[in-house]
Amino acid sequence: MPTSYPKDRFDHLPHHLDRVGAHRAPQKKGRHWVAFWWALGATALLIGLGVVGLALLNNNLNISLPGTATASASATSSAAAAAPSATTTPTPAATVDPSLSVTVLNGTPGAGVAKAVGETLTTAGWTVDTLGNADTEDVATTTVYYADAGLEGAARGVAESLPGSRVRPSSDYADSGADLTVVVGADYVPAG
Repeated sequence: MPTSYPKDRFDHLPHHLDRVGAHRAPQKKGRHWVAFWWALGATALLIGLGVVGLALLNNNLNISLPGTATASASATSSAAAAAPSATTTPTPAATVDPSLSVTVLNGTPGAGVAKAVGETLTTAGWTVDTLGNADTEDVATTTVYYADAGLEGAARGVAESLPGSRVRPSSDYADSGADLTVVVGADYVPAG
């Protein structure tokens, strides 16, 4: 096999061509920052979607209980209870109104209690909008709270669906959006 080849036109290159390797245009300034900002935006989007997804799946609420607000508030309410009333008002009859929304909060350390109470109320004809946990797990008595005096009959209807529960007016849950709020206590015994 021959080791030398005859010369041809490709053996004579002009001397002004000094290029070697790949020939790319110079990179634009700030090109690496674009990738950084895209990565940061994608990370923020994924975190936001994760938080929203967990909030939808978990459906947990932490709402304060009216009895745990302050000592002065309880002293005021006990003084008002001790004062005799001049007139007696009739107790409204228990009613079931499916157009009212009910929030159920678990005030016990047990898991799934709010869901069980929500199913009981739904079976009884109530519309349960929200299930969640109260801000404490040491609630002794199951209580149905209502903010508007006109809802006392409906609150008594919910209380009849949950034997042993009591009814109490309170504006502490008025901003939750529900007409009635049930805080499940340790005295709750599931039906069946």
